[in-house]
Amino acid sequence: YSMGTTQPIRNKDELAAFRMYYKDIHPNRRNYCLIVMGLNTALRISDLLRLKWDNVYNFEHHEFIFTKNTCRYQPISRTQAYRIVKTAAGKTVQDEHISCHSLRKTFGYHAWKNGTPPALLMDVYNHSSYEITQHYLGIEQDERDEIYLKLEL
Repeated sequence: YSMGTTQPIRNKDELAAFRMYYKDIHPNRRNYCLIVMGLNTALRISDLLRLKWDNVYNFEHHEFIFTKNTCRYQPISRTQAYRIVKTAAGKTVQDEHISCHSLRKTFGYHAWKNGTPPALLMDVYNHSSYEITQHYLGIEQDERDEIYLKLEL
């Protein structure tokens, strides 16, 4: 993979610290929920920011979930979402190539590591080819090597 591209958070300890940053270190319910939902849904940040309460719960509540502190009827901007992710990542993750897109990539990376078939992830991501998904997940050379090291036929 190219070092300049957004990366998934591969290290489980860093991922746990990143996920908990806005719960334990710098408490902020909105920011915590944004990160947890991003990590667990594989949604693009633009789709995440457009989510309304009635998309998640079965009741008449048409407000956005991730709203600005200054205006409860407007979702936060992509720039603000980026700042939220970068701040938490800066304090918890070694890799500096972490952005909003890392949430989506982290979901797929760990799903893949836990045995989810890449073809299924390709469908979840709505990718047009397996190559895109493979590149997207950042399946690294050392992980390819691991296959040969573990296999004894």
